[in-house]
Amino acid sequence: MTPTSTDPSTAQQPAYKRVMLKISGEALIGDQGFGLHPPTVQRIAEEVKSVHDLGVEICMVIGGGNIFRGLSGSAQGMERTTADYMGMLATVMNALAMQSALEALGVFTRVISAIRMDEVAEPYIRRRAVRHLEKKRVCIFAAGTGNPYFTTDTAATLRANEMSCEAIFKGTKVDGVYDKDPVKFDDAKRYDTVSYDDVLAKRLGVMDASAIALARDNNLPIIVFSLDEPGGFRGILAGEGTYTKVHG
Repeated sequence: MTPTSTDPSTAQQPAYKRVMLKISGEALIGDQGFGLHPPTVQRIAEEVKSVHDLGVEICMVIGGGNIFRGLSGSAQGMERTTADYMGMLATVMNALAMQSALEALGVFTRVISAIRMDEVAEPYIRRRAVRHLEKKRVCIFAAGTGNPYFTTDTAATLRANEMSCEAIFKGTKVDGVYDKDPVKFDDAKRYDTVSYDDVLAKRLGVMDASAIALARDNNLPIIVFSLDEPGGFRGILAGEGTYTKVHG
């Protein structure tokens, strides 16, 4: 018998078994202008838990722009390498905040840092991280790649490939990729799907060019969705919701 959507054996089967969730540090600001907004962190943690409850193995990378952004520091005269390392430390602070929120919900979590700081996070060891995922622990990768001049978008794509994730979920403030800024232009059109090459050629701003190229070279799809839509993350895994898929 051909299964249908009402078949109880298939109704709860998520579209992906292991995913990377990439969110910006700005997503944690809430209605503040700077820093961490605990209710917003809590809301995102609840979204992650709802997907974790489906049996999906979850990796996370969180930017640090709500605390410090290396590029802006460099633009104000700070030496770029130093500014980037400061930005990496900001991502660790965000990762610890998300870990606290998730564990308050009963989700076992590991913060794994590309820069050694053994008192607060595990060092990045690929095989150990994979084992955490197999044990259904959420792995939050912090400190980027551990190198200056690389964004957290690139770090998320790198770790997603190393962890054999099936897709990257990029949580943003809008429900997909548009041909122009939908906040500024009422006639902006959303793409249901778009190719890696079009993202690069049209400068659609999904992720930086290095991240898009790395995803393209490893045929890793990127799902762009709204982090502000309640239940959006879980809905996409159930085959619902509004989003844009970036793929080959």
